[in-house]
Amino acid sequence: MKSVNPWSWLWLGVGVLYFAIPLIATLDFSLRAEADTLSFKAYVNVLNDPNFRNSFLFSCAIALVTILLSWLLIVPTAYWVQLKYPALRPWVELVTLLPFVVPAVVLVFGLIRTYSTTLLNSRQGGWVLLTAAYVVLSFPYMYRAVDTGMRAIDIRTLTEAAQSLGARWPTVIFQIIFPNLRAALLNGAFLTFAIVMGEFTIAALLAQPAFGPYMNLLSSSKVYEPSALAIVSFALTWGAIALVQLLGQQVGRSSQITGPR
Repeated sequence: MKSVNPWSWLWLGVGVLYFAIPLIATLDFSLRAEADTLSFKAYVNVLNDPNFRNSFLFSCAIALVTILLSWLLIVPTAYWVQLKYPALRPWVELVTLLPFVVPAVVLVFGLIRTYSTTLLNSRQGGWVLLTAAYVVLSFPYMYRAVDTGMRAIDIRTLTEAAQSLGARWPTVIFQIIFPNLRAALLNGAFLTFAIVMGEFTIAALLAQPAFGPYMNLLSSSKVYEPSALAIVSFALTWGAIALVQLLGQQVGRSSQITGPR
């Protein structure tokens, strides 16, 4: 049996403590809303706040739409780059890295100056602008997850086999490529969901009722409730991610095929 390097266990333990200690400390502080006793008073206050429910559901809806649009934009792009235009890969990777170079505050001020007299004149227009900004922010994570997934499968053989059976391009992409990228799509979806749920700058400057601005507002006016909200949001976010993974696995089992029907 291959021996395990004790340094691996040491660094694993350090990593676990690095993440667990602040979480445990936050949980302990959130339970001390009442003097000399541990209680869930702060949690009750948070869960009874209608702004919490509205902002969380709003961010969840925006995150799901962002994930769907990112899939529809990134998968065909990565597919064509890998299958037809591999010379364009460095340029596409450069474009997807721009959200790391351009700060979010610069991006949102550019959007405000461009769309202040059109989309931002209505509530629905603000939702569209916020979703578009989040799609741009998801580029680095979604593209690399999809590109890595495509490198792991032989998309040229799959494409030629599907076309030999009479499949058209939409059939190839949506019934052959998408099901075989299920793991990569879910990885990109997890990262995108986490980014959207915690994003503050764009949502606040666009005056949208998202979860990030709500957490910041609560932190400036309450003492124990922000810690309770951090624990609740941590649990809800991971629960939502687990739900997305469960739904993705069920869809994948029911739709994954090796050729057009």
